[in-house]
Amino acid sequence: MRLAGLLMALVVALAGTASADVDERVVGGERVSIADHPWVVYLTDAAGNQFCGGTLVAPTKVVTAAHCATSRTPRNTRVVLGREDRQAADGVVSRLTGIWVHPDYVSADQGADVAVLTLRSAVNYRPLPLARPSDGALYEPGTNGLVLGWGRTSEQGSSSRYLMGATVPVMDDGYCESAYPQYDPDEMTCGGYPGGGVDTCQGDSGGPFVAGGKLIGITSWGEGCAREGRPGVYSEVKRYADVIQQQLAG
Repeated sequence: MRLAGLLMALVVALAGTASADVDERVVGGERVSIADHPWVVYLTDAAGNQFCGGTLVAPTKVVTAAHCATSRTPRNTRVVLGREDRQAADGVVSRLTGIWVHPDYVSADQGADVAVLTLRSAVNYRPLPLARPSDGALYEPGTNGLVLGWGRTSEQGSSSRYLMGATVPVMDDGYCESAYPQYDPDEMTCGGYPGGGVDTCQGDSGGPFVAGGKLIGITSWGEGCAREGRPGVYSEVKRYADVIQQQLAG
């Protein structure tokens, strides 16, 4: 995702789930196959309107951004799995039995932008492993990661009908701190190119940032989408892996 005044302009007004200064998206990417990425999911309201992304990390658990979940309830939220084309009817539409939001969450740019959704029934799709504290090498600047989602394909454009993916390198924390004074290297990582052009965007919030076959980041916030000098910011999964794992056991 992002946040309109902040997320990857990854959001500015996430259909009732994000604060007004957050954005989401995948800009500068290309269509990818859900068969190659069976763990990427999207979230909808009860009427089927997509508003965020997420990652299946266990048969009944999906990780997403807290700003995608704070105003939601299990009754009015659905998770769509195994569906590459949002206009198709394949895959599984799962209802929820629970929503956990990190207790320290206030806003995306203040960190703890992490939530876990519990599906009503186990699904038969391959989950994606979480990055752990021992996976520091995956966060080294220059490491190529993959971002995925159904969000906007340009800052002022419309959401994608199909699953999109793009490669973005992990960026140096110092660069991210210069771009965003509120950036916290202890809780966040960022990815993109100094010249912009590739990024997540509105609608991609909560979706995965993947490297080394693991979930290293959760699309969180940024300023606009794919702007020069404004990389996408992601919740750093290795920082939150232990608390997420506690939710998986519940």
